[in-house]
Amino acid sequence: MTALANALIQARQSNQTLDATPWLGTLETAEQAYEVQDAVASALAWFGDQTVPRHWKSGGASRSATLTHAPLPPAGVRTGPADFSDMAFHVPGIEAEIALRLGQDVTPAMAAKLDHGDAASLIDAMAVSVEIVDSRWQELAATPALLRLADSQVHGALAIGEWQPYAAVDWASQRCETKVGDAETVVREGTHPLADPAWLLPIWLRHVTRHGQTAPAGTVVTTGSWVGIVPCRRGDQVAVEFAGIGALRLSV
Repeated sequence: MTALANALIQARQSNQTLDATPWLGTLETAEQAYEVQDAVASALAWFGDQTVPRHWKSGGASRSATLTHAPLPPAGVRTGPADFSDMAFHVPGIEAEIALRLGQDVTPAMAAKLDHGDAASLIDAMAVSVEIVDSRWQELAATPALLRLADSQVHGALAIGEWQPYAAVDWASQRCETKVGDAETVVREGTHPLADPAWLLPIWLRHVTRHGQTAPAGTVVTTGSWVGIVPCRRGDQVAVEFAGIGALRLSV
């Protein structure tokens, strides 16, 4: 695992991609992948003396899938309208999402007792967010899930729109419109893979607090794509709108 972490660190520092073939079978569990995440973040000094990173991604393909999580380097987290033209990406894609923000500290004991019905009470705000997905792996489609997870779950950058008070939403009818460059607008309705973005909160918070740390108020999690991954290119202008919640623009 140390060798894998070192390879990912070097890939980030040199802005190069890796062939996944030599690393197949290196990881056997998600916990090992999370250890690589932590090693990369520590070596690159992403979070300084923060006990718990302030921005995360979390999600999964369905409620029956194992959800995965990654802390996000703060240099790539920006408030919209956001410009990412100064950042290097390899084969980026756009995910239109909803971000949620903790309104209070959450201790490990609190996280252990949370269920899907009461976790939303911990959230004070929500915002439209756009994740730029990017990978240090050359052939992402052929890269095993654990190697993707080790690479910060193939995170590139995150834009966050204006925060709104968190309120109950009919997520099953929520409309999302995503336009990238000159491509046709992608319209989706009720397509969050977990049906409700807040459903992941107990699982995510147990992960965040698993080593005994408290997740502080203000910690943000972006919760999974409504549109899958929409390809984009350098210079593309991106516009995302969730009806009744907000809109966000960014340039890649």
